[in-house]
Amino acid sequence: MVPERKRHLITSAIPYINGIKHLGNLVGSQLPADLYARYLRARGHEVMFICATDEHGTPAELAAAKAGKPVAEYCAEMHAVQAELARGFRLSFDHFGRSSSARNHALTQYFARTLGEQELISEVAESQVFSVDDNRFLPDRYIEGTCPNCGYERARGDQCENCTKQLDPTDLINPRSAISGSTRLEVRETRHLYLRQRSLKPEIAAWIDSKTDWPVLTTSIARKWLNDGDGLQDRGITRDLAWGVPAQFDGAPWQGMEGKVFYVWFDAPIEYISATAEWADATGQDDAAWQRWWRVDKGAGDVTYTEFMGKDNVPFHTLSFPATIIGANRAGGAEWKLVDYIKSFNYLNYDGGQFSTSQGRGVFMDQALSILPADYWRWWLLSHAPESADSEFTWENFQQSVNKDLADVLGNFVSRITKFCRGKFGEAVPAGGEYGPQELALIAAVAEGVASYENMMDAMSIRRAAQDLRALWVLGNEYLQSAAPWTVFKTDPTRAAAQTRLSLNLVRLYAVLSEPFIPDAAASMLAGMQTTNRDWPEDVPAALAALAPGHAFTTPEVLFRKITDEEREDWQKRFSGIRS
Repeated sequence: MVPERKRHLITSAIPYINGIKHLGNLVGSQLPADLYARYLRARGHEVMFICATDEHGTPAELAAAKAGKPVAEYCAEMHAVQAELARGFRLSFDHFGRSSSARNHALTQYFARTLGEQELISEVAESQVFSVDDNRFLPDRYIEGTCPNCGYERARGDQCENCTKQLDPTDLINPRSAISGSTRLEVRETRHLYLRQRSLKPEIAAWIDSKTDWPVLTTSIARKWLNDGDGLQDRGITRDLAWGVPAQFDGAPWQGMEGKVFYVWFDAPIEYISATAEWADATGQDDAAWQRWWRVDKGAGDVTYTEFMGKDNVPFHTLSFPATIIGANRAGGAEWKLVDYIKSFNYLNYDGGQFSTSQGRGVFMDQALSILPADYWRWWLLSHAPESADSEFTWENFQQSVNKDLADVLGNFVSRITKFCRGKFGEAVPAGGEYGPQELALIAAVAEGVASYENMMDAMSIRRAAQDLRALWVLGNEYLQSAAPWTVFKTDPTRAAAQTRLSLNLVRLYAVLSEPFIPDAAASMLAGMQTTNRDWPEDVPAALAALAPGHAFTTPEVLFRKITDEEREDWQKRFSGIRS
C-alpha cells in the first residue's frame, strides 16, 4: 500500500565552525538525519532537510586568531570546507546554511525583541573577569588556568577538558587571558540579558510530558534539567564579544547593550529557521516558501518536525530553544512550529578511549574520505549508531563489518548473479521458466523483510534497520546458494533463466532499499542494471518483476573491496596520536 504523502522537516545539530569534525560528531546527528531524510524521500514524502554551520562565539574568534585571519574570513573558509565534506559523505541537505547570515541576524533579533516585549528577557548585573591588557571582558572560554580538581594547566573558564569538571572562571588557579596570556585580570561588574526560562517552566514541562513517544535518553535529560537541584534556571543570552548578532539594535526593548552579542546557544537553533529562509532565497522563492515549514499560521500545521542530535545538545533543544518558541508564540500573530520528535544519540568512542578534536585522536571526516569512499563509513557508523548506549569504533570491528557485510554479502551477491548471467545468457534479463516453491518462498520472505525494515526506519531505530537490510541481502545469497542456477542450467536452462531473472530483480530492489545507507553503491547497482526505476517496493512481487525479460544490463565493477590486515594496522597507528 502506497503511504499517504506527508511533509517532514528534518534538522541535524549544527556543527561548530572551528575545525573539521570527527566521525563521532558525524554519527551523532548529521548522518542519521540524512538516512531518515533519504528514506522519507524514497517513500514519496516531501522533505526539507536543513543544517548549517554554527559560526558565532568564543571558539570561532580563538580559532580565527590562531589561524591569523579575520573571523569573518575564517568562518567563510571553514563553511566551504565543511560543506564540501558534507557532500563527500553524501549528506543530502536541502540547504547548508550559516548562522552568521543576514537572515539569522534578523530572525534572532526578531525573537529577542518579541521575547523582550513579553517581559521574558531581563537585564542582570553580574561579575565577570576583565583583562586589563586586552581591555575587554573575557567570556568563559577566553580564560585559561590550572584546574583546581585535577591540576590540568590548560583548563578553560567553563570546563576542564581533562577531567570534565564544570568550572567558573574564578575557580581557576593562576588564570590568564587566552587571547594574550596576560595575568592582569580583574573582576568587574557588567550587565547581560537573560531569558526568563523559569517563568516558562510549567508550559515547557507540560510540553515535554506530552511527548510520550520520545526516546528515554531525550526525556530523561530534559527532566533532569527541569527538576534536579534548583530546577530550570534563567539563562544568560548575551556575551561581551565583537563577532555575533548585535544585542543592541533598532526596536530593541532595552538600552545599553552596545558591544554585546547574543550567545550562540540562543542564535544557533534559530538558524534552523533562518537556513530554511536562506534556502528560499537561494532558490528564488518568496517568504511563503519557508514559512510553510515553520509557521503554523502559514501552513506548517501538517509538518512533522524531527531533530537529530547528540545527548550533549539535548538540553538546548528540549528547554532553551522551545522556551524561545513558546515565549514568542505568547505574543500572538505568528505561531512558530515546535519540534515533534527529538532523536538523540549517546557518544561514539574511539578505540579504547575518546575522540578528541583538540588532541587529534581518532578519525576526522577529511581523513576518512582520503582512505575509503563514503559508503564504507556510512554503513559502519549507521549500523553501529550509539542509540541505547555509547558505542565504540575499533579498527578490527570496522574491517570485519566492511568485509563481511558489504563485500561478502551484498557485493558477493551482485557479482555472482551478474557474472553468471553474462556467461550463460548474455547481458540481458533472460526469458522463460516459471517460479517454483523456492522462488515464491523467497518473494514472501523478502516482502516480510521489507515490511520489518520499513517499520524500523519509520521508528528511526537505525541499528535494527541496518540489521533488517543486511538480512535482506542474506536472503539473496542463501537463495543463490540453495537454488544453484549454475547447476540447474546444465539440465533445465529455462528454470535457471527464471532463477536468474528473479535474482537480477533483487539487485534493483537492493539498490532502492540500500540507498539511504549506501547511496553511491546503490547508484552503481542501478547503473549496472541500466534502470532509473527507483520506485519503493510497496508491492514486493511487482517490484521483483520490474526488470522484464530482454532488459539489458552491464556487470558492475566490484562494489566493495576488502580491507587488508596491513591497511587496518597502518590506520590504527596513524590515527592514535596528534592530528597535524
